[in-house]
Amino acid sequence: MTKPASLVLRSAQLSAEILPGVGGALSRLDWTGGAEPVPVLRPYAGADAAPRPNQLACFPLVPWSNRMAGGFSYGGERYPIAPNREGDPFPMHGEGWQRPWTVAFQSASQVLLMLERRDGAPFSYRAALDYALRGNALVVTLEVTNTGALALPFGLGLHPWMPRTAGTTLQAGARKVWMAGPDKLPSHAQAIADAWSFERERALPEGAIDNVFEGWDGRARIAWPENGLTLAIEADSGYYIVYAPPGGDFFCFEPVDHLINAHNMAGGPARHGLTILAPGQRLRRTFRFTVT
Repeated sequence: MTKPASLVLRSAQLSAEILPGVGGALSRLDWTGGAEPVPVLRPYAGADAAPRPNQLACFPLVPWSNRMAGGFSYGGERYPIAPNREGDPFPMHGEGWQRPWTVAFQSASQVLLMLERRDGAPFSYRAALDYALRGNALVVTLEVTNTGALALPFGLGLHPWMPRTAGTTLQAGARKVWMAGPDKLPSHAQAIADAWSFERERALPEGAIDNVFEGWDGRARIAWPENGLTLAIEADSGYYIVYAPPGGDFFCFEPVDHLINAHNMAGGPARHGLTILAPGQRLRRTFRFTVT
């Protein structure tokens, strides 16, 4: 097998490598404003002909984010959805991350990828994923259009993987955090304990964290004092997920527009961030990663 085709984008201060055929994912994002390139997202270091998206730097979340409890009910209908990742009992992260995307436009600093899922069940949609390098920023625009016959709840997000060093800090305010049960689905929301409060810049907790935070203002900051870089994140989303296994050399800060398992939570999907799209309607989210 041959290695998947990649595209490289460049600006004066950044370089990004994209794998359209592997979930439209980023395989690396590097700061190139110094003497040597410095990874901003965890780079893919393997040489596999078919890398798994979880090995890469970032992948899109469409038409929903994170776990869903086996499907959902909406409009009087039940829509079962099968697990899509080995070892996990629930469907994860939608499906865009597991499908090849096609290149619709490309320049030296920008690429537009497309995904057609008109035969999807229950979600039929057209997705667009735009990566653009603008000076010291990567701007990612993710969009989905409902091409099905029925109104359904849709959600979007990104799943970036960041390097974690001894001095790494995170700043990202939120109003509350959702605790998870043994099945890793949200069970209840509560006030944020001090160890998990990122209102002010602080180190990641030593113990495991894999939780969704609600009431985010869409701004975050990550700093790596070892190399002097900071990453500012801006997103038109009200939730973020932090996943950091203890002792790991990476962590994930995932900007998303809805709660985990929002399709099945009390109050209905729209109450927890999902957007009900009628046939032909479109949802768009923009994510900006600025490196200094």
